Order: sequence, then structure tokens, then C-alpha cells
Amino acid sequence: MTDIEMSISIGAVIVAGVIVYNKWQEHKARKSVARAFSSDHDDVLMRTDEARQEPSFDLHGGAADKGRHDEQDMHDNVPILHGTDPTTPAAELAISLVDPLIDCLIPLALEVAVRGDKILPILQTLRHVGNKPVHFIGLHVNGDWEPITHGGVYTKLQAGVQLASRTTALNELEYSELITRLRAVSDDIGAEPEIPDMIEVMGEARTLHRFVAGHDAQLGVNLLSNGAPWSIATLIGALEKQGFDVRPDGRYIMPDGDGGQLFTLSTNVTLGADTTSRLTLLLDVPCVAPSRDGFGQMVACAKALVGRLDAIIVDDSDQPLMDPALAEINNQVLDFYHEMEAAEIAAGSTRAMRLFS
Repeated sequence: MTDIEMSISIGAVIVAGVIVYNKWQEHKARKSVARAFSSDHDDVLMRTDEARQEPSFDLHGGAADKGRHDEQDMHDNVPILHGTDPTTPAAELAISLVDPLIDCLIPLALEVAVRGDKILPILQTLRHVGNKPVHFIGLHVNGDWEPITHGGVYTKLQAGVQLASRTTALNELEYSELITRLRAVSDDIGAEPEIPDMIEVMGEARTLHRFVAGHDAQLGVNLLSNGAPWSIATLIGALEKQGFDVRPDGRYIMPDGDGGQLFTLSTNVTLGADTTSRLTLLLDVPCVAPSRDGFGQMVACAKALVGRLDAIIVDDSDQPLMDPALAEINNQVLDFYHEMEAAEIAAGSTRAMRLFS
């Protein structure tokens, strides 16, 4: 190719790039104009479809009921996270959903203020990339960040994608998919995303996943029958008396009293088996708060079952686990909790449950 031919080729590429850019700008401008003059344009100061109402009270609690319904409506649209309930403040819920420590945050600048009921159906089309959850929060006109809800009016939005899970870190393909889909969502709601640098995001994701992998600890103690194998039918009754919740799928859960679980039990045989001679109690360490004393409770349960079932507590090699060894393991668990606390990912916290779920 001659210099002239090369110059012509380069010039053609530049011209094509300018044309594509101009077309994109025209597309955005048309959508902005359409939104600005559409009949259902979000005007947060002038509402023709909503009459202004003064507060009113009656002896039957009408105003109080409305407040409760409004609060319930807000929570009905928020993903349920460990450690939150209908009384959790909106600002706290927002931090739980889009957390600077474990999420990649992507600000979304809005052309105009928007109502939650208008954008929620669009935002809900982007809930995951790979196995990483994606959440959105909004800056309410009252000045507080909160989960996007029906009835809310927002001047800014923020997206967050979790940087790591128990299995993998956010990778380049997932991040590229996120950005592609997020640009489409942003275009539909009249927003402009501020995209973080991929290299920096990937570095943060790998760092967080190293922490998760290094603290993905599960501790087990085993009960070995001193005599004949236990009948599963008899065993179920003994475990229920001990406080276990026997699930239809064959899992045995020790509840923590607040809707969560302390530890689980496995019969080490397939569902439908008639007998077993070995039980395993298992504690998912990063998912149980130190205040629950999960390991201590699990050991106490094992000791109670020893008397009930005529068994012995052993390790994975069937060597007896005596009190000094159990005490040493408990000290290691306490050190583990301190490490997680120092990293601001306390065991049993919302952050930990998101990362280790």
C-alpha cells in the first residue's frame, strides 16, 4: 500500500468514527427530548396525577396505618439481606446493598429526577452478571440514599456489583457484560454511567476474593457410634428433641432463634438410607457471629448427643477429640474472628453473609 492509499484509509476510518459518534449523540439527544416532552414526564414539583393531602388522624389509626403501609411498600421492593428487617433504616439498607468495601460502585447521573415506580421495572432486568449480584440505590429528594422503591423520587442513582463470591472473583467477561447491559439500562432511564477502570476493578476483585478464599472455613466434629449403627427413623426423633430442625430435603439445621442457623448435621448417608454409624456437625465459621458462640454451641450439642446416642466425639480420622483439643480449636476460632473483624468483614455480618453465601 502506498503512502497515499494509507492516508486515504486512515482518513476513511476517522470519518467513519466521527459519523458513528455523531449518530450516537443524535440518538441520545432525541431520547432526551422525547423524555422531556413526553406526557408522563417526571416532574417532582408539579404532579397532575397526585392530589396534595394534608396529614389527618382518626381514632382507628388511619394515618398510622398509612405510614406502616408506606414503610412496608419500601421494604417489599428491597432484596432481603441477612441482618436487615422491616425496621432497618433506609440509609442502612442502602449501604448493605451497595457497599463500598465489597462492591464496585458505578454512579449514574440523571438528566432529570425520576420516580422509583418508573425505573424499577427497568433496573430489575439487571440483577446479576454471572453469579455476582447487582443492586441499585438512589439519592432521594430528601437528601438520603436509599434502595429504589415505588413512590420514591431520586436525583442520582448508584449501581453496585459484588466484586467476589465464595467461588470466584468478578472477571473481565462479567464486568464487560455488566457495562454493556448497564449502558442500555442507563439509556432507557435517562442516566449517564461513570464507568470505573476495568484494570483497577479487576485488581480489587482479586484482592477481595483472596481474602474470602483465605477465610472460607468450615469446622466439623463427628459422632461415632459405640455400638450398632443408628436407625435413621429413631435418629430423627433424637435430633428433634435436641433442637434440630429436620428439613424435607433431609438436612438437619440447628436454628439460632432469629431465623438463621448455627450449624448443620449430616448423617453421611444418602437420603432414604435406613441406618448410619457416623454423624457430622458442621459450623460455617464466617457466617455465624462471634456472639452466637457457634463452635461452643456445636460442641455442647455433640456432648449432649454422646449421652443420648451412646457415641464418641472424633475427628475426621476417627481419633477421639478430648476437651484440651476442643479448647485449642476454640482459640483458633476466636483468632479467626479477630482477623475478620480487623478486615471490617465481621463473621455473621451482612457483608460476610453476602460474600460467603
